[in-house]
Amino acid sequence: MIWSLMKIVAFVLAVTALTYGGTKLMEVDGGATVDVAGQEFTLSPLEMTFALVALVVAVWLGLKLWALLVATFKFLNGDETAISRYFDRNRERKGYEALSEGMMALASGEGHLAMTKAARADKYLQQPQLTNLLTAQAAEMTGDRKTAEETYKKLLTDDKTRFVGVRGIMKQKLSEGDTDTAMALAQKAFALKPRHEETQDVLLRLQAEKSDWDGARKTLGAKLKSGSLPRDVHKRRDAVLALSQARDILGEGKTIEAREAAIEANRLSPDLIPAAIMAARGYINDGNARYATRVLTKVWNAQPHPDIAVAFAEIVPGETSAARLKRFATLTKTTADHPETKMLMAEMHITAEDFPAAKRALGDLVENEPTARSLTLMAAIERGEGADDSVVRGWLTKALTAPRGPQWMCDNCQHIHATWVATCDNCGSFDTLAWKTPPASEVAMPAGTEMLPLIVGQSAEPALPATKVVLDAEVVGDEATK
Repeated sequence: MIWSLMKIVAFVLAVTALTYGGTKLMEVDGGATVDVAGQEFTLSPLEMTFALVALVVAVWLGLKLWALLVATFKFLNGDETAISRYFDRNRERKGYEALSEGMMALASGEGHLAMTKAARADKYLQQPQLTNLLTAQAAEMTGDRKTAEETYKKLLTDDKTRFVGVRGIMKQKLSEGDTDTAMALAQKAFALKPRHEETQDVLLRLQAEKSDWDGARKTLGAKLKSGSLPRDVHKRRDAVLALSQARDILGEGKTIEAREAAIEANRLSPDLIPAAIMAARGYINDGNARYATRVLTKVWNAQPHPDIAVAFAEIVPGETSAARLKRFATLTKTTADHPETKMLMAEMHITAEDFPAAKRALGDLVENEPTARSLTLMAAIERGEGADDSVVRGWLTKALTAPRGPQWMCDNCQHIHATWVATCDNCGSFDTLAWKTPPASEVAMPAGTEMLPLIVGQSAEPALPATKVVLDAEVVGDEATK
């Protein structure tokens, strides 16, 4: 409506300007005399202006007529398409102008104008592989999903544009949340263009979400072959997929196959903590303590983690506290300064009721890198040494508001998980979980950071007073919370 009003106003202004100009020319004195074949013609300024315009039009018409004559001459000499090309040339020019303007409108965010230009370009060019794509993208921009999907379906009829059509509909289904249809379309797009990186990523993510581990590993292999994925990253992600596959197999009760899959995952990526733990437990169940020790020691040296210590304790479940301290020395000797090692050794000394040694093992951790776990350990040590309830309660009060320490956190969305998973529960990203310290505002506490893990409970000795000390400390902490 506004555009039509602007055109009417522009027309009125143009007529007014021409009328005003003509009036001024009529008021000008003088003129020009033209002598043609001995006959003189006297022209006023206004007549001279009209004559000049007529001359320009005549020259333009002459050029057009000359081009038509040339096309006719070529047609008479055997060029059957000469005349049709002459008339189509103007249509093509208008069509490409409309197409260009539509692309500029699309880039500028003017979806409705882009659709209008696309319709005009289609009228003149008769090249749907170009204009349909512009129409579909413009419809997406304006939120007209129905038109966009219908236009993408038109692209499926041409071999040259089939992939574009499949990809466009796939993105539509993803935005609608129809992951089943999107996955089928992603597989079709992958079959059409196996080296297309975006399609590979979408298909891999959907396969991981649907637990199609075999398909995901094939897609990952295609990414490696196409050069879109470095070899070291491929090995890591292939290990993640193998581990996820092992977990599913274990859930089906196939322990032998699960153990083999876990061992393969550990072989592909020895520093993948969940894979190492699962492989080690497979070796333990098979009675191969030496291999289990080797696997867990290697992953502990790469990144100490409380779950590794739990699995390491399971290798010899019936040993005494003293024997366990001696055996764990082989696990922790190269990471003595790591916070996780300090807390592990403190826990083990608490189990052995050697509270001075536990305090020495903890060192300055509660001052330099305080966490809820280390502060709670300090409370247990103080109670074990006979400190007043006020001292124990003070440590527990600090623990309530202290950082929770490293946790499984998604690098993409910063969501915290209680346990490791292949795909983030929040954003669906694949292989983005890392064991690291979250921002201070985060308060979730995963099971992996609980105080005194299974290392204590699996001791072959009778229940020790130290266990009661820890339980008493927890009661004091509850009272402090109240």
